[in-house]
Amino acid sequence: MERAIEIIGGAARLVSPTFKAQHSEIPWQQIVAQRNVLAHEYGEISQDRIWLVAARRIPELIGQLDSLLPPAPPNKSA
Repeated sequence: MERAIEIIGGAARLVSPTFKAQHSEIPWQQIVAQRNVLAHEYGEISQDRIWLVAARRIPELIGQLDSLLPPAPPNKSA
């Protein structure tokens, strides 16, 4: 789970400043900061915090990001 959270933070770090500014409802800085803590092991990593992120924050983030995705193209294999 820690690695998955790191990957999400790494991806958030690559999002353009313009997009981040347009979607300030997403806690970009906190997502990247959590990645940095995990990647660089700043002190002890709280398993309770990892669980909270995985159980609550990730589903919230998915909901926020889902609304930003364009609709999928129609399936043309029929």
